[in-house]
Amino acid sequence: MSQHPKPLIAGNWKMNGMRANLSELGIMGAHFTPELRKITDLMICPPFPVLGLAAEMARGTGIHIGAQDCHEKYSGAHTGDVSANMIFDAGATAVIVGHSERRIDHKERDTTIASKAQAAMDVGLQAIVCIGETKTERDAGRAISVVRRQLKASVPAQADPQKLVIAYEPVWAIGTSLTPTNADILEVHAAIRADLKRVFGKTAGSEVRILYGGSVKPNNAREILALDHVNGALVGGASLKAADFMAIATALA
Repeated sequence: MSQHPKPLIAGNWKMNGMRANLSELGIMGAHFTPELRKITDLMICPPFPVLGLAAEMARGTGIHIGAQDCHEKYSGAHTGDVSANMIFDAGATAVIVGHSERRIDHKERDTTIASKAQAAMDVGLQAIVCIGETKTERDAGRAISVVRRQLKASVPAQADPQKLVIAYEPVWAIGTSLTPTNADILEVHAAIRADLKRVFGKTAGSEVRILYGGSVKPNNAREILALDHVNGALVGGASLKAADFMAIATALA
């Protein structure tokens, strides 16, 4: 793990979590000590119905709250969608865009994801842009080319690097208990870092956090987070329980 930028451990609750589950967030806040806050940032991304409640509960704990998606437009006739400014108004500080489950289930294209990321940045949110290859693409030796293509097309042309986070999540590793080898993770993260430096310049490109996601758990977090160019993790199922999530967070200590 690179010493700079400050790592981020973000939890994506996906379509899980109701009011009662926010007690886990309270436990996380109680264990997010001042000492731990110095070495890592924490974020939880709950589903929309409890987003505002989560933001209220997290106030004063140091834990950031993010959303799992946003619409490209500021407002309008888009039934069932939520805009970035609504997310900001609810008290969140970030939004995930381009998660593979959105790309697959909702047929989202890179251009749509770039528009969503720009919408998020325009209202002051961090955009966590997800990229990653399928198992077929990995087996065909195309992982790097796929990730680089997604990175180029999914990051807005006018992106503010200070509001950008990249999450590398190999699709085949999400929720499967499978993970790439450390060498594979390092290779992809190094390629992402090199491209970020080309786009934003050496200094700004070095400050964009690159998270790894895909079956991150307490028993493998330390090893993954120790890799160069890995600046944190995007955690799925293990973020639903405070004990598991905080075990991942304290792997940085």
